[in-house]
Amino acid sequence: MNSVTDRTSVARRRTPLNRSQIAGFWGAWAGWTLDGMDSFIYALVLTPALTELLPRSGFAATPSNVGLAGSILFALFLVGWGLSFIWGPLADRFGRTKVLAGTIVTFAIFTGLAATSTNVWQLGIYRFIAGVGIGGEWALAGTYVAEAWPEDRRKMGAGYLQTGYYAGFFLAAALNYTIGVHYGWRAMFLTGAVPVVVAILILLRVKETDKWQKAEARAVPTKPLREIFGPTYRRRTWVACILLTIAIIGLWAGAVYEPSAVIQLATRAGMTKIDSVRTASLATGLLSIGTILGCLALPPLAERVGRKNTLAIYFAGMAVSIAGSFGWAFYLPNGLAPFIAWLFVLGFFGGNFALFSLWLPEQFETRVRATAFAFCTSFGRFIGAGVNFLLGAAVLHMHTLGVPVALTALAFVIGLFVIPFAPETKGEELPQ
Repeated sequence: MNSVTDRTSVARRRTPLNRSQIAGFWGAWAGWTLDGMDSFIYALVLTPALTELLPRSGFAATPSNVGLAGSILFALFLVGWGLSFIWGPLADRFGRTKVLAGTIVTFAIFTGLAATSTNVWQLGIYRFIAGVGIGGEWALAGTYVAEAWPEDRRKMGAGYLQTGYYAGFFLAAALNYTIGVHYGWRAMFLTGAVPVVVAILILLRVKETDKWQKAEARAVPTKPLREIFGPTYRRRTWVACILLTIAIIGLWAGAVYEPSAVIQLATRAGMTKIDSVRTASLATGLLSIGTILGCLALPPLAERVGRKNTLAIYFAGMAVSIAGSFGWAFYLPNGLAPFIAWLFVLGFFGGNFALFSLWLPEQFETRVRATAFAFCTSFGRFIGAGVNFLLGAAVLHMHTLGVPVALTALAFVIGLFVIPFAPETKGEELPQ
């Protein structure tokens, strides 16, 4: 009884959030939500968009060409994500909120412009530049929440923040279920222009973090990109890069190909085209709900068993669920229901990204934190772009979607051997 009372009293003594911290969180969360929506819009409209644009670009809209072109365009998108490391040094120099707003404006404008595409080349350019903006949002939102929230609340703040990205998946699925089915892929891209409003609100209502202002006031000359590869940070920088690369390869393989896989399974089960698209939207919603729950479960687990053990649990779960969904359920005679059930499990362990929002800020000091966060998240996107291209080629060569995606489970097995080299920061305060 006393232990319950003690826990209740501790919860009540948590530092209250002020108005700026609340507004800043919701601004960052909304940006991350719309970022996730924007990212997943492409996966949902991939087939109809390329079916229309490939013939206009001189290519037949065969399933193989759609798959290959989709992989190439997504690889370009990931390269744009990779180049987003430029936002980190800018945020360390000019502040978190202004640069965060800049990332949102960039991805919103060029997502909206994608609706005007008349060929695959234009769509590729717009998605590439949108990727540059989208890639920076996570690093800056995660850095902002870690620095702005009180020490006793920032860990759960990281979990709450990460739910936004997958709420965006859910929002994209809902829009596709309604707008996409009736008005087509161009209308879906137009909805991606809405985040400009969020960027304006961030600039007007959110104050800069005290930690960054204090670091700026000290005006210590630094070259953050060079410093994160210096003796102090080199090892943790490279280990974080490898772990994030693994997370990006696995989750994106599953998330990007999930709608196509569901549509194939639904069509095989005798559903109409419209019903197949709606089923894919519902499956995406279930995947998103699972991931949101995984994000919320992660911070308490990380506080109890440590950052490294938590990531190991989530990586193992990813390996099993990717193999179970794409390697097993996808090939069952009546595999639609088992595949969708596995997607919920895949989604839950996909919440491993919340750990990086919590863990990365703990590994670097304020003057280089945004740069380190942005570089580590961007590095994996470059590798992910290459792997995604290879996946597309494998799908084309093997004439199947399941096995190539299922093989990405091996990346998480490799990750289990890398995790011990990372620093354990459980119980440590955010470095100044």
